[in-house]
Order: sequence, then structure tokens, then C-alpha cells
Amino acid sequence: MFRGSIVAIVTPIKDGNIDYKAFEKLIEFQIKNKTSGIVVCGCTGEPATLTMDEHKDLVKYTVDVVNKRCPVIAGTGSNNTREAIELTEAAEKAGADGVLVITPYYNKPMPQGLYQHYKKIAESVSIPVIIYNVPSRTGISILPETVCELSQIKNIVGIKEASGSLDQVSKIISLCRKDFIVLSGDDSLTLPIMAVGGKGVISVAANIVPLQVAEMVESALNGDWTKAQHLHIEIFPIFKVLFIETNPIPVKAALGLMGLITPEWRLPLTPPSNASLEKIREVLIKSKVIK
Repeated sequence: MFRGSIVAIVTPIKDGNIDYKAFEKLIEFQIKNKTSGIVVCGCTGEPATLTMDEHKDLVKYTVDVVNKRCPVIAGTGSNNTREAIELTEAAEKAGADGVLVITPYYNKPMPQGLYQHYKKIAESVSIPVIIYNVPSRTGISILPETVCELSQIKNIVGIKEASGSLDQVSKIISLCRKDFIVLSGDDSLTLPIMAVGGKGVISVAANIVPLQVAEMVESALNGDWTKAQHLHIEIFPIFKVLFIETNPIPVKAALGLMGLITPEWRLPLTPPSNASLEKIREVLIKSKVIK
């Protein structure tokens, strides 16, 4: 179920509130352009700035709009295990197909703490759980050995790997059960990760160029590495410019330039600098995303 190009969709904000009208258009844009799944309230969706009620409502709204046309994965992570369980149970009740759970940030738990955290979350629901490892945001990286232990829990089905380490990915694949899914959490490393056994990506760039990312990933899954390499090089400038400032600042600016959303962020995130905005515009023009 969880393979291919899965978008980590942004949360449009207008006048301080969630812009549900724009959000529905983004969902339709993704489905029209062959996106394999939608992650709502992932890091790119600014969940740290949402209230619990907003978070739960947005997941339910996504499930209803998608209406089973592709899998919906809800971001339900927290550095508070009880809060993560509450969000995960709400996502299951809303009809999400799975959940994406980031490693607890700030707390920096030991491996046993990470194991117990994920075990309790997985035991609270019957839907699939995907671990999310992104040490640049959380301050901790989950060990491959801990991932292996967690992969023995039936409904912990995979990991989104954004450590930036191919060694980490390779070790996870070598240790875990054969059907354990590894997804790239870094657009520019998707192709190398797939070359060692990854099954796709949870993508920021797919917000902007969903069809190209989907075709790159599908080509790799089908063994057409020449086409996949060509597409990787073609969209590589977009991969990089979307991290010119902290995600999701650049991607929301890009969507604003495309006319798909009103570019607005909740504090403490702020609009990009003028220099960054011009660089984003330049890349989008060169990539023929905008004129």
C-alpha cells in the first residue's frame, strides 16, 4: 500500500486559519498528477502550529475529500507518548489508512524509550504505523537495531528515513523483515535510497511537481533506471531550492507563486527573504513550472 510518490502535503493558511478550500484544490491537484498517497499533518504540514482540534479535523477532512482514491497517512507524532496515542487513535477513527510517527523531539530518549514509545502507539490501533526518522529536526536518530526490533511488531510496517545516511538505510533493509518498507524522507536522496531497496518517497517536492516525482519513482520501481536518473537530474534544482530556508517556508512560497495557495505561515515560521523568494522564482521558471 505504501510505495511510490507520497506527498507530504502543506497546510494552507489564510488570515490565520486553515484554508480548507485551497487544501481541497491541492488534494485534487495531487490525485490528478498520479500521487500514490497523501501525508497530512506531516512536518511539511506545520503540525507543531496546529491545535489538537485543528489537527484531528484536518485529518478527517483529508480522508473525506480523498474518498479512498489513494491512501491517506496521518502525521500523529509527538514528544509526548500519550498525545501521540490520542492523535493516532483519532486518525484511525477518522478512517486514515496509516500513521506517520516522528521520533520524539527534544526529549532525546534512549533506544529502549524509543522502542516503548512506538510499541505503545502501535498497540493502541490496528492500522499501519510508519516510523519517521529525521534527526536534523528531532535531535536524535533511531538506531537500525531499534528499527529491527520494532519491525517485529505486526503493524509497524515501515520507516520514513531522513537521516541523510545511505549506510543507515542499507543496515535497516539488511536487518528488518523482507516486507518492511523503507521510504525516502529526502527528495534528493530518493533515487539512491531506492537503488538499495527503498520503495519510494514521502516528498516535499511532490507538492510542486507531483507528476515528475511520481514518474521518477515509478520508473525506478519498474527497473527503468535510465529514465529515473534523467528525471532525478531534471528536477534536482527543485529538490534543493525547496530547502533554501526551513521547510515548509520555500514550498509554500513556491505554491504561492504557482497561484495554488495564499502563501501564509504561522509563527514562529515567517515568509522567505526577498533573495530566497527570487531564487525560488528563478528555479520554477527554469523548470517551466511557472512562466
